[in-house]
Amino acid sequence: MEFIIREAFPEELLWVHERIPEFPGKASLEFYTDRLKHRLFLALVAERDGELLGFKVGYQSDNADTFYSWMGGVRPEFRNHGIAEALADYQENWAKEKGFKSVFFKTRNRFPAMITFGLKRGFKIIEVIPKGGVEDYRVVMNKRL
Repeated sequence: MEFIIREAFPEELLWVHERIPEFPGKASLEFYTDRLKHRLFLALVAERDGELLGFKVGYQSDNADTFYSWMGGVRPEFRNHGIAEALADYQENWAKEKGFKSVFFKTRNRFPAMITFGLKRGFKIIEVIPKGGVEDYRVVMNKRL
């Protein structure tokens, strides 16, 4: 499948977010704009013929040399075509070029595909944060760039 990765507008992030079934509840434009204002960030979409397939967004964490890969997803009908990998590659290369030394993300125990994705990309589990039931425990994964 042919697609491009490009920088995105917050409205595009929201549009794709709303089409990812694993994300509960309704997001808003402010969900993205409030989190990203006053930060160094990178917002990406994967696109094919004008159609948005997936997204990935992250920003500089409180630790200046660490990039936080905050949100991302690929629409179910476009999964298993290398889109998540291409988004992650772009993000990691950008972060490295900007001088970041590591990247981390948080997922939940109920998303084993995301945990496996991280492990295959060289991330290590560095923390498990109990929150709610075991399925909702946060799994924190980190990778040196």
